[in-house]
Amino acid sequence: MALFEGLSSKLENIIKNIRGKSRVSESDIKQISREIKMALLEADVNYKVVKDFIKSISEKSMGSDVLESLTPGQQVVKIVNEEMITLLGGTFEDLAIAPKKPTVYLMCGLQGTGKTTTCGKLANMLRKKGKKVMMAACDVYRPAAIEQLCTIGRQLDIPVYSEDSGKAIKIAENAVKIAKKDDFDILIIDTAGRLHIDENMMKELIQIKASLNPLETLLVVDAMTGQDAVNAAKAFNESMDISGIILTKLDGDTRGGAALSVKSVTGKSIKFACTGEKMNDIEVFHPERMASRILGMGDVLSLIEKAQENVDIEKAREMEKKLMTASFTLDDFLDQMEQVKNMGPLENILGMMPGVNSAQLKGLKIDERQIARTKAIIQSMTAKERITPKILDASRRKRIAAGSGNSIQSVNKLLKDFDNMKKMFKGLKGRKSKSLKGMGFPF
Repeated sequence: MALFEGLSSKLENIIKNIRGKSRVSESDIKQISREIKMALLEADVNYKVVKDFIKSISEKSMGSDVLESLTPGQQVVKIVNEEMITLLGGTFEDLAIAPKKPTVYLMCGLQGTGKTTTCGKLANMLRKKGKKVMMAACDVYRPAAIEQLCTIGRQLDIPVYSEDSGKAIKIAENAVKIAKKDDFDILIIDTAGRLHIDENMMKELIQIKASLNPLETLLVVDAMTGQDAVNAAKAFNESMDISGIILTKLDGDTRGGAALSVKSVTGKSIKFACTGEKMNDIEVFHPERMASRILGMGDVLSLIEKAQENVDIEKAREMEKKLMTASFTLDDFLDQMEQVKNMGPLENILGMMPGVNSAQLKGLKIDERQIARTKAIIQSMTAKERITPKILDASRRKRIAAGSGNSIQSVNKLLKDFDNMKKMFKGLKGRKSKSLKGMGFPF
């Protein structure tokens, strides 16, 4: 599912109707203001936030410099975009780093928000940036919470400090000592969540914060819960003064209310967004880029960053040469497919591309199991068959289908698609698209 699919689709249509207008009247401004207001309220955005947002758009759009300009429609769109960026937080705020190791980040949130998994995602992201990271398992209440974090740590090859004392503050304090001793750059503390906010929960968190003095206190909230997430953020912030927010499940059936309300309600910025279940599915929250996505303008910068992070540039250049000289093999095809898959859910990747709107993505279900089936088919071939698929006669195709657990028709379709792709790139030789240059893709 594309991010903010429902809201984005409505706002795109509103903007499309106003963008090209050579003349815009006050009644036009009132009309689009009403439409934007309804779209935001339906997306579960806080009512006061919507009221202030619409008031600001209306006042700025009613000015003579807009109504009497040569491109009034575009001026209104510019205003909407700027106000959306402000609503989402204005400017990106990176995590603070302490001058003396370790930098401690305290993670908190309600149970079920994906807090423990988010600890792993954040640790993985920071490790990729060259930081030496450790996590501490301080959720002593939820069954298997400590083991869950330890399992994530083993999967990522990131150390996790845990002990059987049953005392969260003691575990956290001992983790800091170990992190100092072993010269870790970052220590991420996973704390206990509850099904609802209660006095004991807040008391323990306040005590841990007072003891550790973390540089960042990050609240993990579930974007799918809408205004409940905003209310939780407000309560946590009032009790323990959080420094930032991480939104999870942004790829789910979310209407966008939490993302568009939380900064205005709490005064604290969204620092990261989780957009999938894998450990790589976390991204820095850039308000201007997210506004661009919501308004259907794409997000090329984030797409380029994802490509640069997950696609081997040297391999991509090598494959580019192979494609243009028709020496691209099925092994190369599988390798490139895996690299693109590592960039995250394909619907989200498509949603970042300019010109791809929500209407086109609506209902689009990219079956990622097809990638697994394709992989099984290719891996059921011999090395010679992958290099020279022309030798795949009927008997060989039958063997490959049986070996991969697929039908002969699936094998035939893969080979046909692969052949068509090679022909297409052969025809593109010498006239590659400049729009994708530098993104790490071999096309």
